[in-house]
Amino acid sequence: MIKEWATVVAWQQGVATLRCEPRSGCGSCQSRSGCGARALSEPGDLAPASLFQIPYARPLSVGQRVELGIGEGSLLRSALLIYMTPLAGLLSGAALMQALSGSEIMAVCGAFAGGALGFMLARLQAGKMEQNSDYQPTILQVALPDAQLRVQTASEQRG
Repeated sequence: MIKEWATVVAWQQGVATLRCEPRSGCGSCQSRSGCGARALSEPGDLAPASLFQIPYARPLSVGQRVELGIGEGSLLRSALLIYMTPLAGLLSGAALMQALSGSEIMAVCGAFAGGALGFMLARLQAGKMEQNSDYQPTILQVALPDAQLRVQTASEQRG
């Protein structure tokens, strides 16, 4: 299961609107001038936060943090569909047109046509997969709202 924390932006009628902030690929360093991934993941920069909606029956407060999860297999199948279907179409179109015509220009045209067809096929299949709950993130756990958190120091415990 792939897990990520998100912030509640709104909750209305059983649907939570959540924001996941993008972060660097490895998340292991605090360097500001290294590879540049940190600079892209900071708020207000080029990488926008993604907003999405998830059904959740219990009320949530704005600003509350929730942990989301999606199955690794679902994520892998989605990535394969999105990347491999257009690539397979591109290669198949080029090979088919090269075999039929023997012309390189026709092979290039076949590659473009096959890639476009593969992209459209992937888009259609992704639309069908979107309805399947296995491909939707789910809320795994909910952090307490700030108003309900209470930190008790050692001196407060003694007194």
